[in-house]
Amino acid sequence: MDAHPDLAAEQRHLDHAYACLAAMREHAARTLAVGETAARVEQTPDAMIVQWHLERRLATLADTPAALCFGRLDEEVGDHFYIGRRHVEGPTGEPVVVDWRARVSSPFYRATYADAMGLARRRRFSVDGHVLVDIFDEHFDDPDATGGGGLPDPLLAELERARTGQMRDIVATIQAEQDMVIRAPLEDLVIVQGGPGTGKTAVGLHRAAFLLYEHRELLERQRLLVIGPNQIFLRYIAQVLPSLGETAVVQATIESLMAGRYPVRAVDDPEVAELKGDARMSEVLRRAVRDRIAAPPDDVVVATDFGSVRLPAPQIAALVDIALGRDLPSNDRRELFRERLVRLARQRYEARPGADLSVEPAFVASLRAGRDFKALLDRTWPSLRAPALVRSVLGNRHTLSRAADGVLEPAEQALLLRRNTARAADERWTRADLALLDEAEALTTGTPVTYGHVVVDEAQDLTSMELRLLARRTPERSMTVLGDLAQATAVGAQSNWDDVLHHLVAQEARQTVVAPEAERRSRARIEELGVGYRVPAAILDFANRLLPVAAPHLRPSRSVRTAGDPPLVLSVATDGLAHAVATEVGALAQRWTTVGVIAPMSGLDSIAAALRAAAIDFTDARRQTLSDSVTLLPPASAKGLEFDAVVVVEPARIVAEEPSGVRVLYVALTRAVQHLGILHAEPLPELIRGGSG
Repeated sequence: MDAHPDLAAEQRHLDHAYACLAAMREHAARTLAVGETAARVEQTPDAMIVQWHLERRLATLADTPAALCFGRLDEEVGDHFYIGRRHVEGPTGEPVVVDWRARVSSPFYRATYADAMGLARRRRFSVDGHVLVDIFDEHFDDPDATGGGGLPDPLLAELERARTGQMRDIVATIQAEQDMVIRAPLEDLVIVQGGPGTGKTAVGLHRAAFLLYEHRELLERQRLLVIGPNQIFLRYIAQVLPSLGETAVVQATIESLMAGRYPVRAVDDPEVAELKGDARMSEVLRRAVRDRIAAPPDDVVVATDFGSVRLPAPQIAALVDIALGRDLPSNDRRELFRERLVRLARQRYEARPGADLSVEPAFVASLRAGRDFKALLDRTWPSLRAPALVRSVLGNRHTLSRAADGVLEPAEQALLLRRNTARAADERWTRADLALLDEAEALTTGTPVTYGHVVVDEAQDLTSMELRLLARRTPERSMTVLGDLAQATAVGAQSNWDDVLHHLVAQEARQTVVAPEAERRSRARIEELGVGYRVPAAILDFANRLLPVAAPHLRPSRSVRTAGDPPLVLSVATDGLAHAVATEVGALAQRWTTVGVIAPMSGLDSIAAALRAAAIDFTDARRQTLSDSVTLLPPASAKGLEFDAVVVVEPARIVAEEPSGVRVLYVALTRAVQHLGILHAEPLPELIRGGSG
């Protein structure tokens, strides 16, 4: 094929862009050197902040292996500009490359032959390092010039690229339905349902990058939080945002978000974990807090250095009711009650015949310091701490009964009861306890840290209480929530997005919310990504046979990748299964960059031994790591990951061993981007029989 006639000219522009980027980097380095000197001399917070910003700017100007410029837009009016992963300017400030997040870049992702959005031509670049390899043009005034506008060649090339141990950005190949989600307003709560390979994780991360670009000052101050299902997943996506020039993002799991305060030391039985994740537990904890508050039945006499003061019981009760009516955490309400109680005592003192008003400040000080006043306050409205509250609910039958009667059945209450450790610091908290502790914090002291926006991946696996936990992290409910209900495999997982939406916007999800529930709900929407770009059609169609059981209410996603072989299904003898897996993996590792071996928990040790015996270098994901080549992992750890080739071992046992077995198998079958092999000794599950290649 002849080279594109504009290849040399566009290469010159690309060279110019890299030269301009280098000049920007040199200027930033010189400015940073001056800033560092000033910071050392001045030793002021302002100087340190300036230095921090300069360091961040220099980091964003790094020359990375990813393509700096990946396209060009030619407008009908004659203007043109280049699109890339960051803004690059020339010596006089003229734009050499326009940031993909700029509004003017939107047609690069959204223009179609039906709506060209003012474009005459869209040009896509295929780039290898600093070298322009090829050009693909779409002429909107002449669709026949490019064959009618199917999938652009650069997208197909990207889909066929070998995978590594880390997720790549998709900034050059974002599709229109993905771009609509990415550029949604900051204040929106967007739930994205997407099947395997539809790019929902990448969309969420690129949305984070877009929001940081659009609302830089706000989100640098309030920060942006990305929640993933486990540390393997977070390591897998770790380089996506830095490759887009964004480093000021907090990435965490539910456990790591809370681990500093409540280390997880135990595991609940599934039925206990499911109950702890039930939204009804929020009402149990609310009632447990309310149960601690009780006005005295009789008048109370409080001694001070200036004589005793009688406080009438009805007036104390009225003050309790006033404080209870405030939308504040319990301990803040307690402070309000304390101040009202002091005011009542002062008024009672002033009303006494012959009261010396000149000593009022001393009277108040004596009152606050007095034993009687402190005892009254603590009896009526004790100060509460989240760990003590949760320990009392889970470890005391009487406390639990008072809080849970009418909310939980007696059998459910019995499930929750456990023996507490002697010291709170030694408590054996579980993963399911974390959401209870966070709810208790919100009820007693308030949510400790909030963010300007929260991105949540694999949200279908979160319990209702965990959804409430994350909702409290963003008072405005500015969230991007990503998931696939067909892959809901965790204990207490979600079955529909309407319930998820309810838990995220419900008024009671935190003690103080900025916008009313109706307003927050009006800004929420559920989007569906229906086109798959990662998994080949033959593999996706094979896995979709499970959907009538895994998720009968979902519409199967379709893949644009029609080329490729169907899954290879091999039946082997039971005693030779592990050896056969090692042989197959050895062959695949010679052909593909990354190979995932997904096996039931009961078979991992024997397969690991067979891989070692075959001298195959591999990583065991049970140690929370991924490999750049061969990775052995249980099905639950495979969620969200992708490999060039995947070997799924013993599907029937995967289904039998996992609580949501069919969905877990669906996850396992949809991790391959090039080749899927299935090795089994036991008969295959009926839904996928007859699928050998």
